Amino acid sequence: MSKSKQQLLDERYLRMARIWAENSYCERRQVGALIVRGDAIISDGYNGTPSGFENICEDENNKTKPYVLHAEANAITKVAKSNNSSLGATLYVTASPCIECAKLIIQAGIRRVVYSENYRSVDGIELLQKAGIDVAFIELNENQENKD
Repeated sequence: MSKSKQQLLDERYLRMARIWAENSYCERRQVGALIVRGDAIISDGYNGTPSGFENICEDENNKTKPYVLHAEANAITKVAKSNNSSLGATLYVTASPCIECAKLIIQAGIRRVVYSENYRSVDGIELLQKAGIDVAFIELNENQENKD
């Protein structure tokens, strides 16, 4: 069965988000996000510390520091500082959003979220669905890298 054009695009953008996650200095988990509106990537983000902080995400007990920003939050704040609008956009993120990021996604006017890994809690996904946002899980496997 052949894949739709949208599914092929979704997989490509998710692979790009996964590559973008490699920019993260976090050791426990690297997460990447892209915001796409129309046929253009209008913002990107990865999890990490705020600007001006040292690029160390975990404390001495290997716990994530409380001020580390999630990839979605970084992408949304980045688009907010630009001349672009996320209204009606799609967010591609490697891990499903937490509840705090889900609130930001709703407020940013993002209409669709596509992710490829589950976060430890489903609260964020449930909130997005309650808000009427289209949420899609697409499992990426290593064999998909160059098969499109």
